[in-house]
Amino acid sequence: MKAESVRPDRLADMSTTPAPPDSAVRTFIQNHRSAFLADLAAWLRIPSVSADPGRAGEVRRSAEWLAGKLRETGFPAVEIWETPGAPAVFAEWPSGDPGAPTVLVYGHHDVQPAALGDGWHSEPFEPVERDGRLYARGAADDKGQVFFHTLGVRAHLAATGRTAPAVNLKLLIEGEEESGSPHFPALVGAHAERLACDVALVSDTGMWDRETPTVCTGMRGLTDCQIDLYGPDQDVHSGSFGGAVPNPATEAARLAAALHDEDHKVTLPGFYDGVIELTDEERALFAELPFDEDAWLRTAHSHAPLGEEGYTTLERVWARPTAEVNGIGGGYQGPGGKTIVPAQAQLKLSFRTVAGQDADKIQQTVRTWVAERLPAGIRHEIIFWGATRPCLAPLGHPALQSVTRAMGRAFGTSVRFTREGGSGPAADLQDLLDVPVLFLGISIPSDGWHAPNEKVELDLLFKGVETTAYLWGDLAAHWSAD
Repeated sequence: MKAESVRPDRLADMSTTPAPPDSAVRTFIQNHRSAFLADLAAWLRIPSVSADPGRAGEVRRSAEWLAGKLRETGFPAVEIWETPGAPAVFAEWPSGDPGAPTVLVYGHHDVQPAALGDGWHSEPFEPVERDGRLYARGAADDKGQVFFHTLGVRAHLAATGRTAPAVNLKLLIEGEEESGSPHFPALVGAHAERLACDVALVSDTGMWDRETPTVCTGMRGLTDCQIDLYGPDQDVHSGSFGGAVPNPATEAARLAAALHDEDHKVTLPGFYDGVIELTDEERALFAELPFDEDAWLRTAHSHAPLGEEGYTTLERVWARPTAEVNGIGGGYQGPGGKTIVPAQAQLKLSFRTVAGQDADKIQQTVRTWVAERLPAGIRHEIIFWGATRPCLAPLGHPALQSVTRAMGRAFGTSVRFTREGGSGPAADLQDLLDVPVLFLGISIPSDGWHAPNEKVELDLLFKGVETTAYLWGDLAAHWSAD
């Protein structure tokens, strides 16, 4: 079956009762648990901080370490792919079965900066196991979630007696995700033939909580900008000139205030054109989640929800496009008063996009909207910092159903669905390879991505291993059947 013949966006028939676990899979995982954790700890000790030029050698060492471990796992083709920045790792293991689907797994081996003085309870690059958790930078984001694929494919082979996976398995593990993936689109474009696949699987995400296994079905896109406004050639006296010359700080405030209407909808002309609306089924699936809005507000350090009328909080942050004022400034900011008309002001805006929207069109709309609203005497410049496209997996896609069945089997319970409000490089795979993007992650919100004391729950980590051990066989069987 080809990806373009996917059924309509609906949740196809799936049993609500997961299949029983495979004892051979669980036995293999248990027998190799200690060695797996020792290897993961060795990788976590490599401080592969891509944002720090002084750690460039460590990022390369991380790539080389992973390449060696993938060869040891059994991948017959493993390569380090260079970029103008940090290297990526590619691995390939053909199935050998005619008609087997090809799956590309994406993750990243670089990590965020971390230091003991940031508030860590232990050295961030010296893994510590405590109370069923493994603490280290990268434990969850993303080395742990990349590495569970190595034991998972071995468990798959051991339980089935195969010598190669049931799918044509490819891995692309990036080295610059924590630095914004600046060279990732070019990397994918340059190697598009080698990366050709039927579906991409991103293991750089998470679940709702430890009691609620979930599969993410989409991420929003992002485009953001800075608007610089210029009025008088220098600050001038507000008594002598105020009210008679244009004030760039006032105009920055006017733009910010005009961005939304009284129902909190974005006012940019055509902003919602093409937006793929939530179906009743998707809204019902979101509503099944055990969402505590008061608890969510506490994590947001806020006191009341606010947003587009007619949508729940989860719908707003997962499935609706937004515009935010990220910063506004201009004029005197020191103590006391200074009665001036400032010479310049600045506004920073970001737009989260959803499936159906075009970032290029939004950028042009912003440029036109700003130019039309500013009075004579105010000059302006707009800088956009690029764009990340949204991605959305159809609920009826057979590969999504396989991920759901495999996770349900590993966790022993039904699996629910989420989206993520953030953005990432997954959409580059979707656009450049023209394939659907799915997500498989076992991290939970308390794992502290980018924060001090990042950790991964070990029982969930091994559920990820077990999920992948089931996934390849299920995907091959149902892909062929369709």
